[in-house]
Amino acid sequence: MVNFDEGVRKFLNYLRVVKNASEHTLRNYALDLEAFKIFFEEEILKLKPELRSRKLNAELSVPPSTQFSVKDIDKRSIRSYLAALSAKSATKKTVLRRLSSLRSLYKYLIKECLIEHSPLEEIDSPKLEKKIPPSLTYDQVERLFEQPDTSKYLGFRDRCIMELFYSSGLRISELVGLNRYDFDERNLRLRIMGKGKKERIVPITQTAAKWLKDYLNHPERLCDIDDHKAQVDEQAIFLNKWGGRLTVRSIDRKFEEYLKASGLVAKITPHTIRHTIATHWLEKGMDLKTIQVLLGHRSLATTTIYTQVSSRLKREVYEKSHPLELSDSNREKSHS
Repeated sequence: MVNFDEGVRKFLNYLRVVKNASEHTLRNYALDLEAFKIFFEEEILKLKPELRSRKLNAELSVPPSTQFSVKDIDKRSIRSYLAALSAKSATKKTVLRRLSSLRSLYKYLIKECLIEHSPLEEIDSPKLEKKIPPSLTYDQVERLFEQPDTSKYLGFRDRCIMELFYSSGLRISELVGLNRYDFDERNLRLRIMGKGKKERIVPITQTAAKWLKDYLNHPERLCDIDDHKAQVDEQAIFLNKWGGRLTVRSIDRKFEEYLKASGLVAKITPHTIRHTIATHWLEKGMDLKTIQVLLGHRSLATTTIYTQVSSRLKREVYEKSHPLELSDSNREKSHS
């Protein structure tokens, strides 16, 4: 029989070595599975003394209370866990993620022939309402982009960041991870390392490319001047005021400042720009499959959420596809 701790250890190692999962992903899986383990120990084992006293994998230096098998977890235990999460007012998103982590664990165990059945086979996941991501109008984009003081080096950097977000719909983690060799100036392309360390090539506009080129060649980049230090990290594209690689948190803080200065009411983050350009691409006629590739979405279903963002686009689709509109068009042709 497979001890739960050992099963989790093998699963996380599989994700790290075979699936090349990021440390962030591994940490989230580990936390979700640890949360279930704590619940099972505190709420299930105490009701089943025969499980508590069982000795599994004696060679492991694990306290007796954690010595339970993955086969000891049944659908009743899972339902009790869901009830406990509900009692704690856990969000649907949290419940869905916890269930997903457990499903993934058991799917791996079955794949490795360590068990035959999953206790989650008859457990339904809660339906998660898809929230329409916020999006900016063209005028709002311009107002936000006007906020950085481009006469100063750091302001020039921030405007360059905004241009790049809007040009290619990058995730903030992808942007801070950019290195000089990722920028193909000649072909106006960026090499992006996305989620799960999956690489993709995205085009950038001539405008964004010019901002990026000018930022990389900015005369103050190699100088200690007033509010910033000279470049320390020679590989990173975007630098902080000390000359090292810029962080996600630093960009978030700058966006908060520019949001207040712009007078825009909506909550705007770097991710909002990603949603915005996807919406604008769609409005301009780009097909969903292309948008999926550019944004690095694993599933097309993730990309289709943008069809709900633009009321103008929905109206156009409605008018083109409505039977009455088609019949009116046909009638006009017959009279002409």
